[in-house]
Amino acid sequence: MTRRIAVILGGRSSENAISLASAASVIDALERSGNEVVTIEIDRSGQWQLEPGSKLKTLEPGSKSEAGSRAGSGELERLPGKAVATALTDVDVVFPVLHGPFGEDGTVQGLLELANVPYVGAGVLGSALCMDKDIFKAVLRDHGVPVTPNITLRLGDEPRNPFDYPVFVKPARLGSSVGITKAHDADELRAGVALAFEHDEKVLVEQFVPGIEVEVGVLGNLQPIASLPGEIVVTHNEWYDYEAKYDEGEMDLVVPARVSEQQLERAQELAVRAFVATDCEGMARADLFVRADGEVLVNELNTIPGFTSTSVYARLFEASGIGYAELLQRLADLAVERFERRRQLRF
Repeated sequence: MTRRIAVILGGRSSENAISLASAASVIDALERSGNEVVTIEIDRSGQWQLEPGSKLKTLEPGSKSEAGSRAGSGELERLPGKAVATALTDVDVVFPVLHGPFGEDGTVQGLLELANVPYVGAGVLGSALCMDKDIFKAVLRDHGVPVTPNITLRLGDEPRNPFDYPVFVKPARLGSSVGITKAHDADELRAGVALAFEHDEKVLVEQFVPGIEVEVGVLGNLQPIASLPGEIVVTHNEWYDYEAKYDEGEMDLVVPARVSEQQLERAQELAVRAFVATDCEGMARADLFVRADGEVLVNELNTIPGFTSTSVYARLFEASGIGYAELLQRLADLAVERFERRRQLRF
């Protein structure tokens, strides 16, 4: 079924360029499937820009100025104005392709709830909860889902580490490995905490888990399914940092992951349990570790994963028998299904 779909891209976070790359692939695939696409771009300064059709399809990450100006651009608004509001309500589905704060954290999802329009992905609660790694882990612990151990520092706290070195230091509410340090000693811990506090007022010090890094895609609403688990193999860098995630040749994905059948099934089980426990719907990518002793731990859940045709989420479902175009179609269908289901509720 073809639809009129609004793709929201860009965003105020440091992951703006990643969003542009993901959106370019999504727009291209949606149009190739016969859908009409309207693009709504949010620049780094928070301005909203409406451009009907696929004018942004060939936009390269980083090619747009910080102010968001471009010759021939459409309506510009600091906040969604009349033109953008009309576009949001004049479509069948909205597809937010946003990463990080101000897009993946429930803020835009709240706007779409107020606009009363179907949208792809997790709702307000699931988005906000999964963005905050501190609260995310607390919820999973309460649901009996094993997670990587951590402590949380708040603005003004002194750096501390109850674990053996190395440890990971990360902002609590950011993605794509931005602001993360692998600290090997107390000096690196102090520097890592200072860096993380540049990005967030809450910082995690996370125990290093030796083992195999595994990722699982989850798709669905009330009855989600898990993809085949894939193994992340970093080819050059010490860990799965920003360059390893986005630079060509820095990471290999092995599907299925080279672990036992029992561990593959456990990773799928925990991915779905985490998805349900955090009130997610639509899609998410679960990041897990398989320790040397065989235990599987959940590390994060990304509610809007990277979305090019070669991104991990798409590749996991491709290996599981669901191609990129079909994956996008299913996500649009799930958005409409949830919208129609929730319309039956009495508020």
